[in-house]
Amino acid sequence: MKNLFSRQTPKKINEKVIVVSGLPRSGTSMMMKMLAEGGLPTVVDSLRQADEDNPNGYFEIEQVKALKDGEKNWIYDARGKVVKVISYLLEFLPEDVSYDIIFMEREISEVLASQRKMLQRRNETSNLTDAEMEAQFREHLKAVKYWAARKPNMRILYVKYSEMVGNPEKLCKSIADFLELPLDLNAMQAVPNQSLYRNRS
Repeated sequence: MKNLFSRQTPKKINEKVIVVSGLPRSGTSMMMKMLAEGGLPTVVDSLRQADEDNPNGYFEIEQVKALKDGEKNWIYDARGKVVKVISYLLEFLPEDVSYDIIFMEREISEVLASQRKMLQRRNETSNLTDAEMEAQFREHLKAVKYWAARKPNMRILYVKYSEMVGNPEKLCKSIADFLELPLDLNAMQAVPNQSLYRNRS
């Protein structure tokens, strides 16, 4: 495995894996960039390049998709680092690792609008209506929050996307306090961009 770990190791080592999660199109890439700018090492492979949907990049590692197939050994090397795992894959994380999870929350209508525009740009379609997709998203979020709250190896901080874009200073401090790590708050606060908040309720 090459070039997966970027940025310097922070002054204080966190032996947990730091996970950024949420629904697709909920601001997870923005949060990954914020934590990277804050000084944390990220687990990425750069296979998915920045595009019109995510001008600042996706900050992903393709191996995350293989978690559900049992490919989990790489997670043990991610302790003290940040990795993006969408909410649908959280249940496949190894049980013998501790996680600090920053879970992005965004209005479902905005998630759907963002997803619809992304599919249109890629000339792709969904077999589900917006109403059907919204029902699935809401049921999934309810289930994953209930499940995660009962996992002793997981701590979760829920972060609202709209509040992060509108008032990053307060929330960046909350994130640093949650992680108990010395982050560069000024660099983090410079990442949220109102001009990229293009799909609003």
